[in-house]
Amino acid sequence: MATSSSAPLRTSDQAVWNRVLALHSHVERELTHALQRQHGIGLSEYRSLEHLHHSDRSELRMQDLAERVGLGQSSVTRLVGRLETAGFAYKDLCPSDKRGVYAVITDDGRQRYQAARATYTEVLSATLNTFTGDPELGPTVQALRATQG
Repeated sequence: MATSSSAPLRTSDQAVWNRVLALHSHVERELTHALQRQHGIGLSEYRSLEHLHHSDRSELRMQDLAERVGLGQSSVTRLVGRLETAGFAYKDLCPSDKRGVYAVITDDGRQRYQAARATYTEVLSATLNTFTGDPELGPTVQALRATQG
């Protein structure tokens, strides 16, 4: 598809995607503020604790955690460092491959995740509900909720 560099073509897919991004931005901002204010953790920390909590052995390879949280390797290393400083996780070497490093959730990390989970769920629902009546974003919220199984 050829487009002019001076006048980009706006397709319906682009319009839908822009609405998804706008909604995502609003929701992420609300979640970030609530988790920081009420539990002293950021959104990436919360999501990391969630993935570690639900993993088979309460641990994930750092590269797997990075992929699940959507961060690069150096960013996830800093994130796990913050979790380690807070006492919510620690790094462990893979016994069979000393180059493999795991992030492991601690009991304190589990407790912080459990405490923050209700806030996350409440703020997520409340923020989505706020936008259901919005003429621009309401249909996007409804479409997302209609895909729930």
